[in-house]
Amino acid sequence: MKPRFLSLTLLVVLATSSGFTAFAAVSLRQQVAAAEATALGLDDAPLPATVVLSRRWVGDVCWGTLENRGTAPVQVGNIVLAEFEHGLAADTPVYGEGFTMLSQTGGTLARPVDEGFYTDRQHYRIREPHGRRTVYGVMTLRPAVDRAVLIGFGAARRFVGRVSFDAQALSISLDGEGLTLPAGASWSLEPLLVAEGPDRHRLFETLAAVLGQNHPPIFRAPVATGWCSWYCFGPRVTAEQIRGNLAWARREFPGLRYIQIDDGYQPWMGDWLETGQSFGGDVRAVLREIRAQGFEPALWVAPFVASPQSALFREHPDWFVKDATGQPLRSDRVGFGGWRLGPWYALDGTHPGAQRWLEGLFRRLREDWGCTYFKLDANYWGTLAGGVHHDPQATRVEAYRRGMEAIRRGAGEAFLLGCNHPLWPSLGLIHGSRSSMDVNRDWRHFAKTGRENLLRGWQNGRLWWNDPDALCLNGSVLVDDTAGSGATRSIGKATADEYLFHATLVYATGGMLLAGDDLRTYGEVERQRLQVLHPPTGQAMRFESDDHAVGRLEWSGAEMVALLNWGDQPRDFRVAVARPVGVTELWSGADLGVHMGRVEVLQVPAHSGRLLRLVPWTGER
Repeated sequence: MKPRFLSLTLLVVLATSSGFTAFAAVSLRQQVAAAEATALGLDDAPLPATVVLSRRWVGDVCWGTLENRGTAPVQVGNIVLAEFEHGLAADTPVYGEGFTMLSQTGGTLARPVDEGFYTDRQHYRIREPHGRRTVYGVMTLRPAVDRAVLIGFGAARRFVGRVSFDAQALSISLDGEGLTLPAGASWSLEPLLVAEGPDRHRLFETLAAVLGQNHPPIFRAPVATGWCSWYCFGPRVTAEQIRGNLAWARREFPGLRYIQIDDGYQPWMGDWLETGQSFGGDVRAVLREIRAQGFEPALWVAPFVASPQSALFREHPDWFVKDATGQPLRSDRVGFGGWRLGPWYALDGTHPGAQRWLEGLFRRLREDWGCTYFKLDANYWGTLAGGVHHDPQATRVEAYRRGMEAIRRGAGEAFLLGCNHPLWPSLGLIHGSRSSMDVNRDWRHFAKTGRENLLRGWQNGRLWWNDPDALCLNGSVLVDDTAGSGATRSIGKATADEYLFHATLVYATGGMLLAGDDLRTYGEVERQRLQVLHPPTGQAMRFESDDHAVGRLEWSGAEMVALLNWGDQPRDFRVAVARPVGVTELWSGADLGVHMGRVEVLQVPAHSGRLLRLVPWTGER
């Protein structure tokens, strides 16, 4: 298909001397409304004229309907809501969400940049329409310092919403997935919001309100806190390591509510009620100890995947997504095959047997095992593309959401954290959402995952609680030995300043707080920093600019300010204040005195952070 562009003569664009393109009469919202909309068949083949795509605008929200007025069914591929030459400068900054949690896009229209480590198009091999860079759910543009544009889908009940772009054109579409639209039938499409204004944060708030109407959030206060085994022990975690950290938490920091056993307790993906050798055949005994010590047991589960060796797969191959021959589809043949105990097969959320199994599994884990928190990982596989579902008319979004609804029925009031999940399809189904790739104890990961988290700050407390991944305050793990020497081994390369940067950034997210260190190695410094971070504020800081250097938040009668030095050299920070304030630096506890007009913090080291508390100065010390 050749793009059907709106004629540029209708746009009335003017090139400025700076190279920025200004719209004299027509906004991007008007361009979208004026652009041609069309539905296409398989491989972008034309559909009969009796297949009608109509749009109805209510304010800034477009409601679409696809109707087959003909006498024969049609297979629908790409549903293009608008495609046009945007007329924007090639260097216009962009931001776009990924289909998966791991993917985000920044940069410019002409030079997009991957914010995440693992991309939808390369890692997961999700096809991009017409070879253009594609983002999902929402895209923002910054044509000028005082002008932002947001294009976002206000729901994800059935179809995957996407925006594809390059230096010349924008294409806003939904994936029809080759499904059949019967004669005389119609589909209601996902609503599309196109909004403009000077404040991008307010545009995100508008989108969050629309999403909340269509997918009411289920998260609740307080923000979840706890400890996670993965980031110090990985898949070889033992029962004794869990017990040791549980004892420290009970003695030193009982405010850590959840004690989470991560990947490593199960023999194969899919066999969640079995126990790996690390736990001596009974993970339930450890879960009971967690409860007995006054904490809540939490468990890692990857509900939509199974190893080929698992009893689940061997006994119920009919519950899995199929290939064209009717055999279970190996995920590595259409995308990423999984990071451990693979290649994985994907459970079909439309299959009644799979739904009953998911509901029963989580009911047993909650009622019999006592778990009140589930970290749901690898959820992307619930939306695996390129397969055949038990319900042939279900989209991959519907398959995932049906599976998740079965999980929710079984899990009851337990906390559900989405991890490695499809973002928009998870709306209204999870309490918490991982907002970055796994953290490692080195500067590259602290910086890259940190930026991923801050770019998603608008979601926290609106769609769900953001999970910025584990808090790391040191890089030591206790060597378990019978001699009781207390020896440790190093698992990180970060410097002391980089740990301060990471802690400051975690505070700035305002989201969930799960310690990822071996707590038995904590001294007074780490405990004090944990005390500063606990409990989380529940509100993400607002940053003054896209460099995410200075974040601010009104909190509990004071203003909290995060200073983040992303650079390789020391940096001076100057923060304007409207009235005299007394300033305390929370990591060190230092009293920085009274500041008028602006707060100055000089020579903050490279790769470091500072957390300030500003209180109105009354003239008394």
